[in-house]
Amino acid sequence: MREIYSVGIDVGGSSLKCGLVNEKGTIVYSFVMPLSEVYSADEVIALINAAIRKCVSHTTERVLGVGLGFPGIVFDDFVIGGADNLPEFKNIPIGKIITESTGLPVVVDNDANMMAWGEKSFGAGRHVSDAVFLTVGTGIGGGLIIRNELYGGYKNHGTEIGHMILQLNGNSCSCGAKGCFEAYASVSALIRDYKELTGKSANGKHIVEAYHKNESEAVEVLHKHFDYMAAGITGLVNLFSPQKVIVGGGISESGEFYIREIRNRVASMAMPDTIKNTQILRAELGNNAGLLGCAANVFSNFKY
Repeated sequence: MREIYSVGIDVGGSSLKCGLVNEKGTIVYSFVMPLSEVYSADEVIALINAAIRKCVSHTTERVLGVGLGFPGIVFDDFVIGGADNLPEFKNIPIGKIITESTGLPVVVDNDANMMAWGEKSFGAGRHVSDAVFLTVGTGIGGGLIIRNELYGGYKNHGTEIGHMILQLNGNSCSCGAKGCFEAYASVSALIRDYKELTGKSANGKHIVEAYHKNESEAVEVLHKHFDYMAAGITGLVNLFSPQKVIVGGGISESGEFYIREIRNRVASMAMPDTIKNTQILRAELGNNAGLLGCAANVFSNFKY
């Protein structure tokens, strides 16, 4: 039986992650295209077209279509806006443009949604119908899967999980509001808290290493991080009662202790009936989650 492929392209602020993927979720060819010297929407689109052609040239089998994951608000294959590092992308019919250029059907969604869909299709979310996905890094992004479908709110403008308010009139957030989940539980917040306590600059990896050496300041700020992560996740569990809460991002890969600390706190805070069917676990796909989600979105949307 001949294999069928899709092209996944995860559009980030600094690069395109591109790959040719089969229906089992195997990346048979991949590469990264930097965007450091790209200054306009037209140039980004030209690179996307070039990346698709490069992927397609690596197989003689059928390519079903192209999946794009884009930062910001995406609806009906339009990039509406909100991609801070790609400011020219406002109300651009990116799906139509790419289809006209390549002759391939295109499906577009938000990049955090695509990470969630990647984990649902090929990673830690396999075999479940309802899941919450969180990616913890400079900010906090995420996606919701309800009854086997991505849920993004009306016209895909919602599920800004990182911008739930945890503290009224609290710390300022990058979105312009105060007290957001992201402003308390992101790696940026962890680094800020560590610097305020010690006067030293450090990255997340250093703080985790210091935590394992029982440095009191690192222990204090990581416990604070765990508390706020648990507070946000508890709210999500009480609201959605998912089968799985899947946590991704570089810091989630620092060891099983990370998930265990959050899991224990959520278990003590969540309503017993909402959490009784919920597992909290680490994402499996790492940096490939978005690319794989984009590819999986093609297999989910187009007949083959």
